Amino acid sequence: MASDLETEVQGFERSLLDYSAEETALKWLQTSNLPKEIYTHLACYVPKIYCRGPNPAPQREDMLAQHVLLGPMEWYLCGEDPTFGFQKLEQSNKPSHLCGRVFKVGEPTYSCRDCAVDPTCVLCMECFLGSIHREHRYRMTTSGGGGFCDCGDTEAWKEGPYCQKHEHTSETTEEEDPLVHLSEDMIARVYNIFAIMFQYAVDILTWEKENELPPGLETVEKSDTYYCMLFNDEVHTYEQVIYTLQKAVNCTQKEAIAFATTVDRDGRRSVRYGDFQYCDQAKSVIVRNTSRQTKPLKVQVMHSSIVAHQSFGLKLLTWLVNIIGYSDGLRRILCQVGLQEGPEGENSSLVDKLMLSDSKLWKGARSVYHQLFMSSLLMDLKYKKLFAIRFARNYERLQNDYVKDDHDREYSIADLSVQIFTVPSLARMLIIEENLMTTIISTFMGHLRHRDIQGRFQFERYTALQAFKFKRVQSLILDLKYVLISKPVDWSDDLRQKFLDGFDVFLELLKCMQGMDPITRQVGQHIEMEPEWEAAFTLQMRLTHVISMMQDWCALDEKVLIEAYKKCLSALTQCHSGFTDGEQPIVLSMCGHSVETIRYCVSQEKVSIHLPVSRLLAGLHVLLSKSEVAYRFPEHLPLSELSPPMLIEHPLRCLVLCAQVHAGMWRRNGFSLVNQIYYYHNVKCRREMFDKDIVMLQTGASMMDPDHFLMIMLSRFELYQIFSTPDYGKRFSSENSNKDVLQQNNTLIEEMLNLIIIIVGERFVPGVGQISATDEIKREIIHQLSIRPMAHSELVKALPEDENKETGMESVIEAVACFKKPGLTGRGLYELKPDCAKDFNLYFYHFSRAEQSKAEEAQRRLRRQSRQDTALPPPVLPPFCPLFESLTNILQCDVMLCIMKTILQWAIEHNGYAWSESMLQRVFHLIGMALQEEKQDIENANEDNVVTFTFSQKISRPGEAPSSSPSILAMLETLQNAPHLEVHKDMFRWILKTFNAVKKLRERSSTSPVSEAEGNIMEESSRDKEKAERKRKAEIARLRREKIMAQMSEMQRHFIDENKELFQQTLDELETSTSRVHDNNPSVSDTKLIALGPEQTKVTEQRQVVTCILCQEEQEVKVDNRAMVLAAFVQRSTVLSKNRNKVIPDPEKYDPLFMHPDLSCGTHTGSCGHIMHAHCWQRYFDAVQAKEQRRQQRLRVHTSYDVENGEFLCPLCECLSNTVIPLLPPPRRLFNRLDFSSQQNLARWLRIVTQQVKALCILQDQESASNDSEKRDELQLPEGFRPEFQPKNPYSESIKEMLKTFGTATYKVGLKVHPNEEDPRVPIMCWGSCAYTIQTMERMLGDEDKPLFGHLPCRQDDCLTSLTRFAAADWTVSSLSAVQGHFCMLFSSLVPNEKKRNLPCILDIDMFHLLVCLVLSFPVVHCQDFSGVSLRTGDIHIFHLVTMAHIVQIILTSSTEENGMDQENPSGEEEAVLSLYKCLGQYAGSALKEISSGWHLWRSIKTGIMPFLRCSAMFFHYLNGVPVPPELQVSGGNQFEHLCGYLSLPTNLICLFQENSKATNTLVESWCNNDEVKRYLQSQRQAISYPRESNKLIDLPDDYSCLINQASNFSCPKSGGDKSRAPTLCLVCGTMLCSQSYCCQTELEGEDVGACTAHTYTCGSGVGIFLRVRECQVLFLAGKTKGCFYAPPYLDDYGETDQGLRRGNPLHLCRERFKKIQKLWQQHSITEEIGHAQEANQTLVGIDWQHL
Repeated sequence: MASDLETEVQGFERSLLDYSAEETALKWLQTSNLPKEIYTHLACYVPKIYCRGPNPAPQREDMLAQHVLLGPMEWYLCGEDPTFGFQKLEQSNKPSHLCGRVFKVGEPTYSCRDCAVDPTCVLCMECFLGSIHREHRYRMTTSGGGGFCDCGDTEAWKEGPYCQKHEHTSETTEEEDPLVHLSEDMIARVYNIFAIMFQYAVDILTWEKENELPPGLETVEKSDTYYCMLFNDEVHTYEQVIYTLQKAVNCTQKEAIAFATTVDRDGRRSVRYGDFQYCDQAKSVIVRNTSRQTKPLKVQVMHSSIVAHQSFGLKLLTWLVNIIGYSDGLRRILCQVGLQEGPEGENSSLVDKLMLSDSKLWKGARSVYHQLFMSSLLMDLKYKKLFAIRFARNYERLQNDYVKDDHDREYSIADLSVQIFTVPSLARMLIIEENLMTTIISTFMGHLRHRDIQGRFQFERYTALQAFKFKRVQSLILDLKYVLISKPVDWSDDLRQKFLDGFDVFLELLKCMQGMDPITRQVGQHIEMEPEWEAAFTLQMRLTHVISMMQDWCALDEKVLIEAYKKCLSALTQCHSGFTDGEQPIVLSMCGHSVETIRYCVSQEKVSIHLPVSRLLAGLHVLLSKSEVAYRFPEHLPLSELSPPMLIEHPLRCLVLCAQVHAGMWRRNGFSLVNQIYYYHNVKCRREMFDKDIVMLQTGASMMDPDHFLMIMLSRFELYQIFSTPDYGKRFSSENSNKDVLQQNNTLIEEMLNLIIIIVGERFVPGVGQISATDEIKREIIHQLSIRPMAHSELVKALPEDENKETGMESVIEAVACFKKPGLTGRGLYELKPDCAKDFNLYFYHFSRAEQSKAEEAQRRLRRQSRQDTALPPPVLPPFCPLFESLTNILQCDVMLCIMKTILQWAIEHNGYAWSESMLQRVFHLIGMALQEEKQDIENANEDNVVTFTFSQKISRPGEAPSSSPSILAMLETLQNAPHLEVHKDMFRWILKTFNAVKKLRERSSTSPVSEAEGNIMEESSRDKEKAERKRKAEIARLRREKIMAQMSEMQRHFIDENKELFQQTLDELETSTSRVHDNNPSVSDTKLIALGPEQTKVTEQRQVVTCILCQEEQEVKVDNRAMVLAAFVQRSTVLSKNRNKVIPDPEKYDPLFMHPDLSCGTHTGSCGHIMHAHCWQRYFDAVQAKEQRRQQRLRVHTSYDVENGEFLCPLCECLSNTVIPLLPPPRRLFNRLDFSSQQNLARWLRIVTQQVKALCILQDQESASNDSEKRDELQLPEGFRPEFQPKNPYSESIKEMLKTFGTATYKVGLKVHPNEEDPRVPIMCWGSCAYTIQTMERMLGDEDKPLFGHLPCRQDDCLTSLTRFAAADWTVSSLSAVQGHFCMLFSSLVPNEKKRNLPCILDIDMFHLLVCLVLSFPVVHCQDFSGVSLRTGDIHIFHLVTMAHIVQIILTSSTEENGMDQENPSGEEEAVLSLYKCLGQYAGSALKEISSGWHLWRSIKTGIMPFLRCSAMFFHYLNGVPVPPELQVSGGNQFEHLCGYLSLPTNLICLFQENSKATNTLVESWCNNDEVKRYLQSQRQAISYPRESNKLIDLPDDYSCLINQASNFSCPKSGGDKSRAPTLCLVCGTMLCSQSYCCQTELEGEDVGACTAHTYTCGSGVGIFLRVRECQVLFLAGKTKGCFYAPPYLDDYGETDQGLRRGNPLHLCRERFKKIQKLWQQHSITEEIGHAQEANQTLVGIDWQHL
């Protein structure tokens, strides 16, 4: 059937392509009934174009639709060829000054913190870069998609509304009708077509029948083709949908994932195509499978023609968006059509219809029509207003739809509120005309139906569904915030009236919250179920800003403020009248005062933390004081009606509750209460909770008699008895043996004193004290920084934010703090300026308990450091505002003095009473505050003012006659010398000093010098006493120290005498043994140091003694001892790679003998340098393995190391390791025989070795052919060569085993194969790892401009020594013939041998790898050569040979550019180079480029060969142990010559060719006369040129937003054009990947892995470094189970990273931190870094790294 369908479709398409749009358009122009004509056309063609089969083909459909359906409309609109018509429209159109760019998901948006009217005003990147806001303080975020750019909107910006692109050019009037540019005729045509098409699109998209079409679109024949359409919801997970689809439509998992992705993206997708029954069957399976847990997935079986028309409907809407982009006139017509009322009256316009059926549409349809609204209605200022009115009228219905719907907010039409309500003019208009505030609040209240008997909200039995709904309802509060965010400047009567109406409804809302969630103290047993508390607090948090904004609005207009105050007061009175049930009045009396109050115990009755009405009243009361309305219009205010006890009652209960919780009286109420108290004080809520409660108490206290206020307070704290009855305290403490009760009581007294300090001392609210808002912020910052220096982000978190997310910190921070920049780690910190310490208040009311003690400690420490006394006296405070002036009297009232006296009395008789030091400290603080207050009072008093504050006199007076207690002052003097109060000495002194100062001031007028002198004498005598006391103590301490020191030295001497011989022995050993050979060995220093060859410098052998970290035993490293090993980590690496795309086809058959110069993948060995016995390590590793097996049965999680792969953590430093390297003595000394023969030159040596190689080849061939004995005689053996000789292995069994262990590990990791110690490739991999590791070290030292030697950390130095020695000894445990075979192959690549063909050409061999392999495999041939030639001779000749080959390599690949810097007289080197160059040209048989000057060529040879020489110097140094000349241990100088000297090379390297010209010429000819070389010279292939550039991580842009922009333009490569959700950048190669998503998962070794993990295997052979762009964090991955997050190299101006882009400060690249990441990569430390991170943080282990 399918093939028939295909041919039918193709034939049909051809006929459609011949279709003429122009003719149709002409026909339409002449018809009288246009709608019918168009509908017939659509009915005929739409089903033929769209939905023709099971799989959608969007490109084909769009092309045909444009041609057949949209083409005629465009012709009709323009009346001519649309390509010209639209062009003309565009030219006549005035460019819009609004940008209106709709944001994609993840696109960067910018908001200016200085100029934006509110934080929702944002710019797109292009507008931002062209605007003045670039230079301001801006915030950068990534868009969630759906908003648009506000550039050009004058209401959104205080200044700079236009960017350069949208500047006004023409000076035309604003309100010009855009239709003037269109002809009458055109307007009519456009109107017709828009009306019909918009109507059609709305009808078809909101059509709900599944089987029949709207009238006018039915076709004659109706096919039986249906779609089973699956819709998106936010309830079911991806996994559920995928599983269900596999069952329902039996597709593969990949197809199911594709379906699910499309459903999630577009909102719906057909999952089956066929006849009705076939589709219906799939539907029933899906419904059945998903209805178990929740509601089932929504599935519809729809006729294909309906789906076709709906697809075209969406296409039409996008087409309309494009068409109106050509001209403002067209946009205006579309708006008119959309908002025109239909015949049905209310809500019948097309726009209304779409809005009201929003929640019935699927995601894709919603996005398209929202986009249309944004580009039409919201871009036309006239219609934006009309649309806003329609939106406000339907607000309640739209919100109710949204709450019932389950799609996210950004897919709901309700989300457009942010575009409308944040425009100040629209918001005001809607408040006045549509009563918007009332609408929003009433809608909100309508959703919270659960109330208790008193009508308060009730959130008990809170189901998941209600929680979900409640979350959605909160968005209404956000809308209210948008409406209030811009404050009105000029008020009209209408606005006042409507605002106060809204305020009334708002009070209703707060009344429902007043007293909600009441709690009662649990006594006896613990509470059984934690009550629901979060909902109420969430509501409170959401409303915090709204409440503050309401107050801000009230503050702007005096009439509004007075009215609001009255309304709020009456609301509070109503609330109280409901609460007074069963509270009996009682009378309290104390110190001759009495007051009537009610009997109420917080610890027994119900109490609630939620009191928003009281708190709002407190806020308004402060505004009355701040705006001075209270003094100017007292007659309008009901101040006389206020009942202060009523005002303070509930806030006081709330604060007592906090005190009791601190005292541990509510422990049995569980955590819910602790959490509530925490949030009550927390910076997010405290502004409208705790702070306002304090203000309310201040308000009440300022209108009451202070004695009455304090008595009520004592009564609520349940402390009245203790202070009102003399001696009650003594009885109480003797009767109560229960420690807990006493402790509770003490804490309550401390908390109460604390509260008094706060009430009198907290004047930093504008309106309470005479200060400005900036003083308030300064004080907050000073107290935060008193705890410790803080980073910018910590400070911001600790300060309350306003509705614009601003704390106001930047404006004042410079005044109070200094900024310290961060280093390579950590972040920038603000430190408090020393002169701000005087403002520190120990009892600052926003300190938590912990913060207070930290701050106290820090401040005392600072004072000690600066040699001051450690008293922390109360700071000098600003004066109160007149309304609150009377508060200071609390400090000197009788009840207060009585409380102070009582506590001081307890402290004097300190044994009989339960009292605490902190109680006393608070009393001192209060006394200090009172003295400061009095001092200020006297200083500020005028002539005629009588000073009423007489605290100093009151505390000097003794008690009344009967009890005749001493005065407070006398008590302080008594306490001053009490030994148990030593700590508070400084505070006593400060109080007495201040007291004297106050006395002096008082006595300025009246003279009575006697008393003054008395006070001073008293003070001074006490000071002298103190000094003497201190001196005496210091003397005692000194004597004691001396005595102890004498005793110790005596004991020491005694011990040495006893153990004399032991000491002598240790000293001897110290002289002989050092664990490593000293570089500056005295015997060597005078001669020239040479690293290899017959001239090699003799080195005396040193003993090497090392200690095992596991058993702490020492042992010498010797050939026949037990093996000692180093923990090591071997890994594959592409750090030096010049070609990452190379893949090893089949690792089992791959031959790694020759390393290509592109170093595409090497094997790197690293070590932490810790040494163990081999047997100790074996035991340790077995234990780790056993433990891991046990653990796996218990928990199925990964550890940071993978035991199955042989990984373990170093027992000492926990560094990740996967094998061990044996420690060996220098191996070359074991195999070196003395040199009997005369020095051979290169030619002779080459001849002999060539013969030996030939002989070995023939022997190997014979062995493989047959064991014929006759052939053996024919073979001409060179003299002294005994191929049958088998050398003896000098190593102990344990060392041999370790040699095999490490060799096998390197082979296994390097080739990714199973271990096999017999494989002939094992030695090759070991030599390769040695060479590669040396190359990486050399590159790293080179990049950092460090000298070659003396600057490696000792762990890397030890690792290279051990690795080189191991590689040199590895042949002893390998098969001799195999290694001989390797040597023959390697040798033949340089010295041709007719037996060995198809070896790589000289351009395709990395010469350093070749050198290492040749030198390390040469002993297998040499050990059978008894002609008396030494190994050293071989080394030097091999080295010279390879060096010559490398020079030829460099000359062939060098691209020498001539430039004019020619030397006049060429030196010998240059002539030699030129002649060699000419030779090469002849041998290669193709002309090399002509060059005249040898100078450039010689220079390029020198730079090209440097890395090779440096690597060789390291190799021979570690191999032969010859110390390094000091010139190579410093950078600079002529490194080239020193290297040549150390490596016994002539400085003119070309001499190598000239000395043995005969032999070398033939070699050079054989190297050049090669097909590959010729192909290269004819530019038919590539080759690596030298020196190789070192690899670096990619270049990152300086500004992070460039990266965000790049990522927002990146779409997922798999799911056609869909934006990637987690775009991730590979920092090694710069590829952008779509991470953490189903769409880009691939299969790797039988497992599904994410894009990043898959990429690490191709790019970094298992290791990767990525930057997650949306989160701004670096990701390290190694293998499938290891990964960690790492701090990104981007910092804001405060030196902090912003992972997750939460703060949005502009981020810039920190080069040093990026270099640090690069260094980790170059050092191969990524895996180690991950290991440490996973060990330190166990949560990292649980993450499925392979899915990223």
